[in-house]
Amino acid sequence: MELKFRVAARIARPVEQVFEAVANPDQLSQYFTTGGAQGRLEAGAMVSWDFHDFPGAFPVFVTEVVPNERIVLQWDATEGESPNVEGGELNPVEYRTTVTMLFKPLEDGRTLVEIAEEGWRETQGALQSSYGNCQGWSQMLCALKVWIEHGINLRADMYR
Repeated sequence: MELKFRVAARIARPVEQVFEAVANPDQLSQYFTTGGAQGRLEAGAMVSWDFHDFPGAFPVFVTEVVPNERIVLQWDATEGESPNVEGGELNPVEYRTTVTMLFKPLEDGRTLVEIAEEGWRETQGALQSSYGNCQGWSQMLCALKVWIEHGINLRADMYR
């Protein structure tokens, strides 16, 4: 069984505005990377993301960017349960997963954002980690929607 997932949401803003809210580290830091983001998402860049629920900044490798259409990145995989789960522990492993974000303008002026992640090994720890990342990307889409449509940081103080 191939471990992968896809989540999606419709954001009531034009595609250019939604794409910029993801690609721009200043904006991303306002609603998703609770510990901050360093570096714009541009092809070939290595940027840094930090989260209060996973302390310590980690590298994100941007492999492809098509403005207002697609962002593809890779990051180091982990295996195990989130530290936010009682008794949970994530273990670093020697491979990366691939995240693909698609931005599609809709006829009504909204934007459909799809996020897919794949590339885990077929182990129990990888399965647990993929579930955690699926939760994280779902939260990211919810936080993006609330931030860009209403100016509210949904994740503020959620993890500390």
